[in-house]
Amino acid sequence: MPRYSKTLIMLHWAMALLILAAWFTAEGGRQVRLNPPLLHFSLGLAVLLLIVPRLIARWWGSQPRVEDPQSPWLNLMAKIGHAVLYVFMIGLPITGWYAASRMGVPVSFFGLPLPALASSVQGAPGPIAEIHETGGTVILVLAGLHAVIALWHQFVLRDGTMERMNPV
Repeated sequence: MPRYSKTLIMLHWAMALLILAAWFTAEGGRQVRLNPPLLHFSLGLAVLLLIVPRLIARWWGSQPRVEDPQSPWLNLMAKIGHAVLYVFMIGLPITGWYAASRMGVPVSFFGLPLPALASSVQGAPGPIAEIHETGGTVILVLAGLHAVIALWHQFVLRDGTMERMNPV
């Protein structure tokens, strides 16, 4: 079975760890205004930053093409699943940055101050903040499902799928 490029393997696992770490360092509600989770901001923005080289590497063909002629619906579902994960990896950092801006919380990327994406408000930051908070949990569920499917391929179908993304 062909493997992903070393670049994509490294980006995949780095982003997986960053997403998990961002989730664990998240704060919610009023606490964000009082004590901004600066590490959470930086980890989320690192995901947004790394999505660019990851997409470029995918577009340049750094991924192995594996099509199962017996299961075209599985191929379609895999493409849809990956697309949804990419939407979340782009959307969550942007919605978080926007929500922090609405709360008047300065956002920085490992100490580098970033401009606000919106004007601050005194009350609730709006539905984007709720979407961000819910989306953070949804991406973990999707990533878990992604891992379960990879395990299913490896141990039930025995097609060696996990070897394609093995970092060693």
